[in-house]
Amino acid sequence: MDYAHYQTDHHLKIELDAGVAIVTLNRPEKRNAVDLAMHSGIEHALTELSYDNEVGAIVLTGAGKAFCAGGDLTDFYPDDHTFRDSMRSKRINWALLHCETPLIAAINGVAAGLGATIALMCDVSFMADTARIGDTHVRAGLTAGDGGQVIWPLLVGPNRAKEYLMAGELIPASEAGRIGLVNHVVPAEDLMDHAMAYARKLANGAQAAVRWSKMAINKMIEQQQVASLDFGIATEFMCSEGTEDIHEARRAFQEKRDPQFKGR
Repeated sequence: MDYAHYQTDHHLKIELDAGVAIVTLNRPEKRNAVDLAMHSGIEHALTELSYDNEVGAIVLTGAGKAFCAGGDLTDFYPDDHTFRDSMRSKRINWALLHCETPLIAAINGVAAGLGATIALMCDVSFMADTARIGDTHVRAGLTAGDGGQVIWPLLVGPNRAKEYLMAGELIPASEAGRIGLVNHVVPAEDLMDHAMAYARKLANGAQAAVRWSKMAINKMIEQQQVASLDFGIATEFMCSEGTEDIHEARRAFQEKRDPQFKGR
């Protein structure tokens, strides 16, 4: 199957290596922030790769110094977007959840907001010891609503998830490993070697057993998505439309400074 068009149309570099598909988020000049084209590309590429008989595992990583800085604030929705587009984040969550091929995240740098969700929705995560991760939505005046509220509590428990999501701060790899947010923290220079070694182990394994083991566990994540994903996305949309905090966050972004929220 030819995946070259994903590079030109969707900022995704897809390479096949002995049964492993390496998918690289490829907007290094934007720290691999997810724009509309990449969003659509991830949705479709994971579906195609899931049913490609030549692919037994997928390694997802980022080009350059970042894994993914989150949603691109300047090009996330089409110019003529409506409220329907605010629900689009469901599609990327579903694509990650329902990809039957094992997904291995190689978190090479900052994974923030939606970028953190993409990394953590993978089945197994390897994180460079120099990287940082966090759901930073609240620092932009938004709810952590595009999947962070689903996956974080499942990985680290509800109270610890609230601790990090309400503060919205990036945490170092050492902290992410300590609390069990990621599976493995490894030296940055060895990141891809570790991720690829595990991916090859799965790609060379009993495919039906590997995939169905994954999908059986994903039923639990699916239940959590059904329970809270719509609510999270809806409240994120409400924050984006009707609060002074979002206006301050946008001003701060344009002025390249930290937002100064009024608090209570």
